[in-house]
Amino acid sequence: MYDLAVMWDWVAFSVRWLHVITAMAWIGASFFFIALDLGLKKAPNMPAGASGEEWQVHGGGFYHIQKYMVAPENMPEHLIWHKWQSYITWVSGAALLMIVYWVGGELFLLDPTKADLSLWQGILISGGSLTIGWLAYDYMCKSKLSDHPTTLMLLLFVILVAMSWGYNQIFTGRAALLHLGAFTATIMTANVFFQIMPNQRIVVADLKAGRTPDAKYGKIAKVRSTHNNYLTLPVVFLMLSNHYPLAFGTEYAWIIASLIFLTGVTIRHYFNTLHATGSGPHWTWGVTVLLMIAIAWLSSVRPTETWEEAEARPLTPYEQKFASAASFDDAYDVVISNCSMCHAREPVWGNMKWAPNGVHLETPGDVAQHASQIYIQAGVSHAMPPPNAIQMDQEARETLIAWVREVRSGE
Repeated sequence: MYDLAVMWDWVAFSVRWLHVITAMAWIGASFFFIALDLGLKKAPNMPAGASGEEWQVHGGGFYHIQKYMVAPENMPEHLIWHKWQSYITWVSGAALLMIVYWVGGELFLLDPTKADLSLWQGILISGGSLTIGWLAYDYMCKSKLSDHPTTLMLLLFVILVAMSWGYNQIFTGRAALLHLGAFTATIMTANVFFQIMPNQRIVVADLKAGRTPDAKYGKIAKVRSTHNNYLTLPVVFLMLSNHYPLAFGTEYAWIIASLIFLTGVTIRHYFNTLHATGSGPHWTWGVTVLLMIAIAWLSSVRPTETWEEAEARPLTPYEQKFASAASFDDAYDVVISNCSMCHAREPVWGNMKWAPNGVHLETPGDVAQHASQIYIQAGVSHAMPPPNAIQMDQEARETLIAWVREVRSGE
């Protein structure tokens, strides 16, 4: 039964839900500790080794927080490690990438108009690039560049721009931005796993052994944590971008993604300065607005592929499989009658200027390419088309279901 597609969609939804939950926990903890660290103040009668303290109120209670720049004199009885939020966010994100972009690679990962790659080649580039990115970044951080943090950050930005361009030369626009987010998130989690946590374990081991911990381990962890702080907001944007074709559905998507990293810097610089001094530099908001205006303008560039070009493009093996079904013509008529007025390269519905989620359903290749989505969105469920736009009758939906099940039953 092709209703396995329904179960698979729920698997993807469940993993996405887990990913969002753990990401919120990780980002929340990260932002809290950055704000806390910048807001610490010196106070009289502080314990030996304490570098600052802060009072906070939340949920009806008062919290007295103190920070030790290196470590306290003795190992605390109860010590909470903030690591699992990061780990589970990455693991669930990696699983989601495999579900959507590896298993569904023929639809969501590869763009035959950009590069003639087989699915296994696309998957190899997808996974390999994440590993290579971390190794290159980690090498820079361990080099003499670590003595020049501004230069290090600029080089990291150059790498991110290069990866943004590179992904867009190979993958679909949606996959390119998502992979750039995964590339960055891998660096962030690897910072926690390979640097921040090991250095903290060394400090704890020294405390247990009665040795005085070396301050250098805390400094290394601090640098990596600061990088994570500035990379967080762009990653969130990139992870959400697959829902907005204005972000990924243009040939300048790689520039849009690059500019988003600059907005991450300006926004976090404002809040970091605010937490440290009580007043943030308001010019950062002006720069952020200008960057977003530039992004909005770049997003208005029309896709380069016209209807005529799409019609003339040879079908991929995946598309051919669905287009050659005996029931395809009937299903194609249903889609053209109920979906193509919105899902067109030049939509004719209302004031719509871009197809929802960048999905085009005009040519036979378009419809065959999105067979699985059509089955879920307009066959099994009634999510599409919107009921206030077109009332698709059940007979039409059954036609779509029969078409896809015909193909799947022959596999």
